[in-house]
Amino acid sequence: MVGTTTKVLRDAREALHDGGLRGSFLVRDLDTGDELAIDAEVEYPIASLVKVPLAIATLERVGRGELDLATAIVVQPGRVTVPGPTGLTKFRHPATVALEDLLYLSTAISDGTAADALFALTPPAAVTAELRRLGYDGIVVRHLMGDLTQTPAERFAPTEVHLAHSLAIGAATAGQGHPVAQLDISRANVGSARTFVDLLEGLWRPTTIQPATAARVRELMTNNVIRQRLAPDFSSDASRWSSKTGTLLNLRHEVGVVEHADGQAFAVAALTESRVPAVLQPETEALMAQVARTLRDQLRMA
Repeated sequence: MVGTTTKVLRDAREALHDGGLRGSFLVRDLDTGDELAIDAEVEYPIASLVKVPLAIATLERVGRGELDLATAIVVQPGRVTVPGPTGLTKFRHPATVALEDLLYLSTAISDGTAADALFALTPPAAVTAELRRLGYDGIVVRHLMGDLTQTPAERFAPTEVHLAHSLAIGAATAGQGHPVAQLDISRANVGSARTFVDLLEGLWRPTTIQPATAARVRELMTNNVIRQRLAPDFSSDASRWSSKTGTLLNLRHEVGVVEHADGQAFAVAALTESRVPAVLQPETEALMAQVARTLRDQLRMA
C-alpha cells in the first residue's frame, strides 16, 4: 500500500505540473485521522475562503449574546458591474437585511458586500482573535472583501483581463511576495490546506467551536451554490458535499467535507495557483477535482 500511495502522490504532482497548476492539497478521514497531502503547509491568499472563519466568529458572538441574528442592517449596494461577484455586491440600491440572512448571502452564495457588512460588526482582527481563542492558529484575516475588487483585473477591458492574470503569474517572488497586495501572503488573508482541514474538522467534529455554531456553518456550506469546481467529483446520491470556494485572479480554491452514506466523512482542501493567464479555466477546475478525488479514493480504499 505504501508503494501505491507513493505512486498516487507522484502521479498527482505530475498531473498538476502538466496542467499548469501549483497546489496545496489535503484530504483527511475525520474519524481515523488518516490523511494524504501535497504541500499541505504552503500558505496562500485565501480569497473568499475567509467567509468560513467570518461565519464562525459571527455565530460564536451570537452564542455569547453579543449579536442578535434578527438584527436588521442597512447595507449599501456594491454596484459592481464586472462579471463574477454575486448578491448585494451587484445591487444598485440600499437593502435592509437581517444578520442571519447576511450569513447566508456571505457563505452560501459568496456575496462580498454581505461579508463586509458582517466584518463591520466583527472586524478582520477580531475574526483572527476568535480563531485563536478557539485554538486555530494558521489562518490570518487582515482585510475586507471589498479589497478583492481593487486588483488589476478591474482596470482592464473584458477582452484584456488575461493581462491581469499574466501580471499575477509573472510578478510573484520566490518568497510569495507580490506587488498586488491581495496576492502577497504578508498582506493578504492567508491560510493553508492544513489549517483549513483543521478548521473543517472542528466544524464536523466540534470540540472548542460551539455545537450550534458548527451546525449552522455546516448547513451554510451544504447550501453552497457554487458547484462547478470540486462538487462534480464529490456529490452523488450516496454522498453529500458541503464546501466553500475562493477565487482571485489566478487563484482557485475549495475546501469542504464529503459525507458518505456508509458513515465515512473526509475533509478536503485544495488551494491552487494557475500558471495559465486565462479568466475561464474549466480544465483547471476539473484537474483540481481529479487530484482531490484521487487522494480521497486512495484513503477510502486503505
